[in-house]
Amino acid sequence: MATYPVVRLRQGKEAAPERFHPWVFSGAVASVAAGLEPGALVCVQAHSGKKLGTAFFEDGSIALKMISFDSSEQVDSVFWKRRILDAWHIREQLGLTESAQTNMFRLVHSEGDRLPGLIVDVYGHTAVMQAHTAGMAALTDEITAALMELPGDRIKAVYNKSDLVLSKTVAANKADGYLAGERIEEYCLEHGLKYSVDWEKGQKTGFFIDQRENRHLLGTLSKGKRVLNTFSYSGGFSVSAMHGGASHVVSVDSSKQAIALCDQNIALNGFTDGRHESFVVDAKKYLVDMEDNSFDIIVLDPPAFAKNQHNRSKGLEGYRYINYLALKKLSENGLLFTFSCSQAVDHASFRGAVQSAAIEARRNIRIVQQPVQPPDHPVNIFHPEGFYLKGLVLAVD
Repeated sequence: MATYPVVRLRQGKEAAPERFHPWVFSGAVASVAAGLEPGALVCVQAHSGKKLGTAFFEDGSIALKMISFDSSEQVDSVFWKRRILDAWHIREQLGLTESAQTNMFRLVHSEGDRLPGLIVDVYGHTAVMQAHTAGMAALTDEITAALMELPGDRIKAVYNKSDLVLSKTVAANKADGYLAGERIEEYCLEHGLKYSVDWEKGQKTGFFIDQRENRHLLGTLSKGKRVLNTFSYSGGFSVSAMHGGASHVVSVDSSKQAIALCDQNIALNGFTDGRHESFVVDAKKYLVDMEDNSFDIIVLDPPAFAKNQHNRSKGLEGYRYINYLALKKLSENGLLFTFSCSQAVDHASFRGAVQSAAIEARRNIRIVQQPVQPPDHPVNIFHPEGFYLKGLVLAVD
């Protein structure tokens, strides 16, 4: 059994790992073994010397990412294979691994799958991995091997896309690129709709899989409606609205590349009857300049306005303002789909920002749905911070 360097906590700071919370902050650390490098596996001990588990030592405010709360458990290639297989079996139970209608899903959701710092999204037969920590960045070979051995020969290629998300002080174990197999030319499916996903150059891992069920919901409510999709990226909400029978759909994004991909996905699904328009423009500017009552449904799915607690107040103001703009312009008896993907903003605070926007816009609103992230983005019950996607579907008088 391997013996790991010891990180000892300050007196009274063992409560978090004893409650199975996977984060230990730097202020809780009393001492670390000499010469310890970010990404090293360490034995976490209470001030008393009691062993609390095994963790990755990281260079940041979160000093330790707990991997196991059983100090006797061997952390080796078999361990990683078992954890990834556990994640696979959950998606299997959710009906995602063999679905004929949806062939893209999140396989590993960091702390939600007891693999802190690791994201793996599956697109058809390709797994795209992102290591967000030094510890996971050092394990690309083990993770790749585990992915390629999953049941049913589903994964035929593994693409590493970690460079952009790793700290500049952390050297990636492998450069971005294919760690196994090669690029497979295939369309991705979501509820039977086709998408061209660019996992090599696109945002995140290539697609925002976490909005899958919310896009489907929009489609069920779009028949005969005029729909505005802001921050549209590759047009997921727009494709769903078109499929649902919207009379007119407008996609808005500040990125020319995103709009090009959006238009491609609209055409890919055969929606070439002129009901869709797209514009390369800032969403806030578009909302300010457009005529009142132009749309029956507006979708606000912006990037995270508050990436951490330090800019939380500024982020909440951003959410308030953009919802105010949308509420001012939305038609009577319209619907507003509004979201926050900021982990630093809880559901109550987001709802409060939207409430303030409604007061200022002098619109009466009712919450008719409160959509969240889908089940392939599970939340570890000991890590509530994993609940990051918060949404409101509002009926606006």
